[in-house]
Amino acid sequence: MANFISIFRIFIMFYAIYLIYAMKGDSTAYIWALALTIIAFSLDGLDGYVARKFHEESKFGALLDIMGDRIVENAYWILFAVMGWLSILFPLIAITRGFITDTIRSAAMEKGLTPFSMQVNPVCKFITGSRFMRISYAVAKVAAFVLIIAAKIPDIPNADIIWTIGYWAAVFAIAFCVIRALPVIIEAKRVIEG
Repeated sequence: MANFISIFRIFIMFYAIYLIYAMKGDSTAYIWALALTIIAFSLDGLDGYVARKFHEESKFGALLDIMGDRIVENAYWILFAVMGWLSILFPLIAITRGFITDTIRSAAMEKGLTPFSMQVNPVCKFITGSRFMRISYAVAKVAAFVLIIAAKIPDIPNADIIWTIGYWAAVFAIAFCVIRALPVIIEAKRVIEG
């Protein structure tokens, strides 16, 4: 069930992105896209809860969750750049970070480590694997994506204020993205050669 949720949220995200891209400027489509975006990110928390609740935790499930996170996150960054809402640097940074960390985590998986158990240093472990940091990063992304979409709904009141907050949430989310990658990079040599 948890793996189904992980995959299902990807399809929800694709439909939300279709509504934004194909229905440019349509208020109803953008409102639906906003709602679907919120649902897609809510399902990210639900899949982990279901996995723990029904003892469905597995390495495959952890990889599927990370894969789903990457697809959903990168798709929104790319959409926003294509729409001209954000600089191309946002998706380039997110995608590059994903390739680097996922490559290192793949090496860790070959040694029997899960993506978040590869960290040994307590500070590195906190930054990459703590519940607080994972939730904080998720909230930063969700806030950025939701506010950016909301600001683009035609005739929404206070669009400029919503946009400004959404933009700075996006900057914070990208900075957070890079900060959370550093511990993986720092401990890569130990994992790969160890």
